Amino acid sequence: MDSFDAFKAMQKQGWAHFAPLEMSTMMPAAQLVAFAGIRPGQKILDVACGTGVVAVSAARAGANVTGLDLTPELVERARYNSNLAGFNITWHEGDVENLPFPDSSFDAVLSQFGHIFAPRPAIAIGEMLRVLKPGGTIAFNTWPPDAMIGRMFILVSKHMPPPPGVPPVIEWGDEKIVRDRLGSAVRDIVFERGTMVSPALSPQHYRALTEKTAGPLIKLVEMLGSTDPAKLEDLRRELDAAAADYFRGNAMRQEYLSTRATKN
Repeated sequence: MDSFDAFKAMQKQGWAHFAPLEMSTMMPAAQLVAFAGIRPGQKILDVACGTGVVAVSAARAGANVTGLDLTPELVERARYNSNLAGFNITWHEGDVENLPFPDSSFDAVLSQFGHIFAPRPAIAIGEMLRVLKPGGTIAFNTWPPDAMIGRMFILVSKHMPPPPGVPPVIEWGDEKIVRDRLGSAVRDIVFERGTMVSPALSPQHYRALTEKTAGPLIKLVEMLGSTDPAKLEDLRRELDAAAADYFRGNAMRQEYLSTRATKN
């Protein structure tokens, strides 16, 4: 197993516990579908779909939807969510760096806080654009480095740097880097900022939840808990202090970046 495969195996294991966070991501999912201009009858791919919140939102807009995620537990949760809502969505367990679809298969390719965890951004975005029809829409939500989740990932990386050759997740929240990664394959790039609201009783309450549900943080807490408990307490204090800047009215308010572009 090479370093990228090992990294993906760790991601698959860590994100298996994400489902309790899905409630916070539902309103941004609806925003992404609207931002992408999804219309009835379109063929849509939700990449790194997690529990299917974008896929179900696109199906509600009348699209024919396919969802794909690396983590089988999340695919099962997505299937449950779509069945509960009464939508017939096709689900796949798979890798954004090797999408199992022919070229030019979809009218739109979407991703919400998902494709950013692929270790090789150029391969991930290349695959997303490969399966997108010319004139089709690529749109995704990501975390800016200067907002709460971005700051959390910076703290995590300080204690547990990504493997060599794997860039920081928060680079996907930098408009210049996003433009460079999309390159000449697209036109009409549009950026928009939104805010995700997550109910919480305190910054500590929110941090305790993310420790059990957010893949990278799960792994870091496990590692420090067994090797350096004092450093774990330092990390928790740092996370709580950062989160306090975004806590108002029993909610965390987390800014995200939406990107939309048209394939040439």
